Amino acid sequence: MTKSFYSAVQSRRSIYGINDEKIISDERIQDIISLVVKHTPTAFNSQTGRIVVLLGDQHKKFWKLAFESVKEGLAEEKIASTQSRFDGFASGYGTVLFFEDYSVVESFQKKFASVEDHFPVWSHQASGMLQYVVWTALEQEGFGASLQHIYPTLSKEVKKSWGIQEKWELIAQLPFGNPISSPKEKLIEPVEHRVVIVK
Repeated sequence: MTKSFYSAVQSRRSIYGINDEKIISDERIQDIISLVVKHTPTAFNSQTGRIVVLLGDQHKKFWKLAFESVKEGLAEEKIASTQSRFDGFASGYGTVLFFEDYSVVESFQKKFASVEDHFPVWSHQASGMLQYVVWTALEQEGFGASLQHIYPTLSKEVKKSWGIQEKWELIAQLPFGNPISSPKEKLIEPVEHRVVIVK
């Protein structure tokens, strides 16, 4: 599926109704995400972003783990609705996990000590760009997706099985799949209040 850059930006929305129907090959998914990781900018070219793409049973395993990790802190009346929401994420084709590698962040803090306090902020800004471009690219291929910020505790065994290093900090998750629902109506504030042109 091919769209112009502008129409891809316009049509990228949160899609919560997804299933696991295959849209493109797993190899194509890997190619897209590899291209995005390679070309999304980072401060000082630090390249702090790390991505793990979970498909099939590994994708479902993540959302089960995520639910178990948050369930204990939930009020009784929230448990069923939270499980239903997480089951909805798990019903998709896969999940992109976004990490920032803090070993790299720390190395740049040492290298550029005069601005060391900025590197964690710049790291998260770079992650935001990476999340946005991956999300838009997958939707351009026909997937529906929604960006989540849930921080399950990953055991050492799980980290090892998924190749996650100790210094990788989980930032966000993007469950994606074949869209089976439309996005909700979106209230957009007047652009005139948000954009200032100075000549």
